[in-house]
Amino acid sequence: MALIAHPSCLLALLVAGLAQGIRGSLMAQDLGPQPLELKEAFKLFQIQFNRSYLTPEEHARRLDIFAHNLAQAQRLQEEDFGTAEFGVTPFSDLTEEEFGQLYGHRRAAGGVPGMGRVVGSEAPEESVPHTCDWRKVAGAISSIRNQGNCRCCWAMAAAGNIEALWGINFLEFVNVSVQELLDCGRCGDGCHGGYVWEAFSTVLNNSGVASERDYPFQANFRPHRCHAKMYNKVAWIQDFIFLPDNEQRIAQYLATYGPITVTINMKYLKLYQKGVIKARPTTCDPQFVDHSALLVGFGSDKSEGMGAETVSSQSRHPRSTPYWILKNSWGAQWGEEGYFRLHRGSNTCGITKYPVTARVQKPDVKPQFSCPP
Repeated sequence: MALIAHPSCLLALLVAGLAQGIRGSLMAQDLGPQPLELKEAFKLFQIQFNRSYLTPEEHARRLDIFAHNLAQAQRLQEEDFGTAEFGVTPFSDLTEEEFGQLYGHRRAAGGVPGMGRVVGSEAPEESVPHTCDWRKVAGAISSIRNQGNCRCCWAMAAAGNIEALWGINFLEFVNVSVQELLDCGRCGDGCHGGYVWEAFSTVLNNSGVASERDYPFQANFRPHRCHAKMYNKVAWIQDFIFLPDNEQRIAQYLATYGPITVTINMKYLKLYQKGVIKARPTTCDPQFVDHSALLVGFGSDKSEGMGAETVSSQSRHPRSTPYWILKNSWGAQWGEEGYFRLHRGSNTCGITKYPVTARVQKPDVKPQFSCPP
């Protein structure tokens, strides 16, 4: 009986030999006739991610964009430190501008509300475990969401934060309404972008938040249609706080109290497939942050092999790559089943700029247990 490979497997095989040649053509500013392998790879991409285009002209345009993105993935692979893989993703037929408009959010302008409420900066530093993964606590981390064409990563990260804290502190699984956070925010931006502290302010103003089942996500923004008063609240928060811009402090708080939200530069995420992103500040500006996600844990990968690049001159022990684990809101087909990892210890892509979390307990009350390794 003949075996039929899955489209994603065939796509990976075809793409492997294409990127370098395409990049050379693009550098010469002359892509020329599209190679048969590229067209076949694009066809498999369409099948895997259910893409279709209305006209032959649009199909040709998207094919060109696909080729440019393959070359960009190759450049990212070279800029990275060899700990992550980049290639074909659900966004491989989008330009940088289109991707930013659909999945980024506006930059913070002026003062950030609550920046005075920073906790942990004066507290004595406690030991931090080597690993932490809140996904191992049953019911703490909700399933991966997909924001679609709604720029609401900020609301989904905030919702995930509240859900995790309720699961950890009260052993109660809740699925809160992202749509309420979009419809009822005072800023009125909804699907046009926002920040997690705006979502937390909405929960405080509404004295809680309804369930996703009662107030479901519509992937759109309905101004002046806040229905918060129509439904019972399934979760509420005491307040929200900003953490110090220090990765050791962030890890300490995360391991003790639970997941937190962060806002990062998403440059490397469009074509990310798996592994640990370890970008330089010059290629992923830590001051330009445009995407929010939920920080759920951290760990360390041991490098494979015993070559000169992986072993120090004083030791024969392999080096390790410390990383953060982040939950994204682009569906489970993207990244590592909806998650991604960033290098820990180098403020990769600005992860320390806006670490924010809700609090569901009083400040001196710790959860019943700490983060599992």
